[in-house]
Amino acid sequence: MKLPSQATGSTAEPNCLEDRLQRFATIWSRAIFPVTATSLTRAEFEQHLLPLARRLSDALHARLSGTAANAAAQAVGAALVDAHCTDPDALSRTLGVVDAYLVLYCGNAQEPAEDSRARCARLQHAIAAGYALALRERTLSEQEAIARSALAARSDAMEALHATETRFRAVFEGAAIGIGIADLDGNVLEVNDTLTRMFGGLEHHVRGRKVNEWVHPEDRPNVWDLHEELIRGEREHFRIEKPFYRNDGTVLWTNLTVSLLRDPEGRPKYQLALIEDTTERRLLNLRLRYEATHDALTGLPNRTLFFERLEKALALTAGERNRFGLCYLDLDGFKAINDSLGHAAGDRLLVEIADRLQSCATAPGEMVARLGGDEFVALTTGSESAGDTAHETRELAGRILGALATPVMLDGREIRVRGSIGIVEGAAGERTPAEVLRSADITMYRAKSAGGNRYEFADPEADARAITRHGLTTALPAALERGEFFIEYQPLVHLGDGSVHGAEALVRWCHPQHGVLGPDRFIPLAEHTGLIVPLGRWVLQEAARQARFWQDQRPAGRDARPLRINVNLSPAQLHHPGLVADTVDVLERSGLEPGALCLEVTESALIGADEDLLKPLRQLAEMGVDIALDDFGTGYSNLANLRRLPVSILKLDRSFTQGMQQHPADPVDIKIVEGIVALAHSLELTVTVEGVETGAQAEQLRELGCDTAQGWYYARPGPPDRLHALSLADAV
Repeated sequence: MKLPSQATGSTAEPNCLEDRLQRFATIWSRAIFPVTATSLTRAEFEQHLLPLARRLSDALHARLSGTAANAAAQAVGAALVDAHCTDPDALSRTLGVVDAYLVLYCGNAQEPAEDSRARCARLQHAIAAGYALALRERTLSEQEAIARSALAARSDAMEALHATETRFRAVFEGAAIGIGIADLDGNVLEVNDTLTRMFGGLEHHVRGRKVNEWVHPEDRPNVWDLHEELIRGEREHFRIEKPFYRNDGTVLWTNLTVSLLRDPEGRPKYQLALIEDTTERRLLNLRLRYEATHDALTGLPNRTLFFERLEKALALTAGERNRFGLCYLDLDGFKAINDSLGHAAGDRLLVEIADRLQSCATAPGEMVARLGGDEFVALTTGSESAGDTAHETRELAGRILGALATPVMLDGREIRVRGSIGIVEGAAGERTPAEVLRSADITMYRAKSAGGNRYEFADPEADARAITRHGLTTALPAALERGEFFIEYQPLVHLGDGSVHGAEALVRWCHPQHGVLGPDRFIPLAEHTGLIVPLGRWVLQEAARQARFWQDQRPAGRDARPLRINVNLSPAQLHHPGLVADTVDVLERSGLEPGALCLEVTESALIGADEDLLKPLRQLAEMGVDIALDDFGTGYSNLANLRRLPVSILKLDRSFTQGMQQHPADPVDIKIVEGIVALAHSLELTVTVEGVETGAQAEQLRELGCDTAQGWYYARPGPPDRLHALSLADAV
């Protein structure tokens, strides 16, 4: 969102926070200065508002906790009253300025606008509450003092002076709050016009009634206990929020202060009630509360209200064995709908989906909420047994999927909506709301990975694996910076004479908590996050440096061939535009000849590869770098494609040779391998076999014409010095 341009002559950096705070304070002061009774100039009043604007900005930026943010906003409301902004328009204008400009000038650009608007709504609520509380305290304090003075004046007038009676009547009748006087038996003796208007405008509906007739079902439990204590003289006053029924049946909400009046001897004689009408303020608070706890688009409860209900459902209740069930729903393919039809159509779709979901959760203890985007949750609570709760939650998930099955018509198009649901069911007190929602989220993605349009129940073991994967994913960048990765080397042996032909570089992660992790644990995560490119470059650098070191240490003799180093390339590296340049740079820096490097590419990565993808491999092959087709036979590629691929080596997958580990060897495996070797040699390709584990297997592969092999029969992957010792033994 673009902010208004900076005023001419400002010395602050354009659009910096202090500059935007100053502009926000300027708009605020212009709005409420005309209705403020103050001796300050408008410029001075603007500077008075600046620290209040800064407190609102801090609360909006979540630099404070939720409680602290509300307290800060309430303090802002109270500060307005202290600044004499007590005109009725001052609060409404302030709320209007905060609603229209606080997020605009002080919002966090990195935070979703929906979250900033929700927090802004809560701050408006807190400002109104703080303003109302301060105004009430000020008004009640002033009016109670006036009322006490008036009553004293009335007593004096009855005894002596008519002038005092006149002054009392002027104050009593002109008070802005309702005033009533009753005897100790509760009979209402006097009421002013303000109080009469509060109750409908007819004095006989108020005067002559007893105080205890104004009982309301929503009275606080202790209100009448406090009243009895006051009548007995055990307390001087009490203050409480209390509703009253008007004569027409409507409800009047008030802040009620009741004080005990004593005679000159100190004996209780009257009770004085000061009543402030808070009905409009209460309606405003309820509206602000609704806006803060409900989604603006769909009208469903939002994340805030959902967490309140979830916390209540998970709280332990004495004498009850409460259980809960939660369905976490994410729409399948919603982004494609937004991208193709536009966000306006996507919003209409979400409204329709929200209506359907709400119709699925109508039983007592059930609710549906929107967490944001296309994510919804359905919660069911009760005290049934584990089997009953699981059954009800499963039925709720089934109703949701059934409701989604009917197509939605948008702009004349029939849109079919699918969803994936993660279900968590359990007993109260076992997990926190955050843990429950995390488990449901993980389970939902498991349902999505299984094809979507289905639900899955949470599995603690699957959750633990997902959490571990997430932890590894977030730790990967720092692990590379801290040097937690290392390389082990597995020798490549020439089947003809058993000499060490080279080695394959295999990266490992020495994780501080999980120990040494193999590539299968972190390479897919690195692929997903894009870290595979810098990690792959590091492996290539280290492997090339190590290969050059071996060459320098290898004595000249009967076998002057350099040891070849094999390095794996991931699909992401193949698509990276800097592959060729990075490889050339590594070779030049290490001093390694291109012919001593072999890059291994999986067969599946090259299935259907076009010329743009093959071009960098061709360039490397023309430089003299060997390209090996790894895991050959698992990708179901067309054998005819071998002619157009720039590969010089086939690495036969171990699945084809496992049948040769026993004697006699599987004749089918022999025929397959024999055919592949013949095909490879006819195309002038060499054949390397992985997973050789027995001598019989090695001998059979040698007889079939395979060129090189690797596996535990020769050596497990290990540190570079062990491979150097093996190569030296061959060279002697």
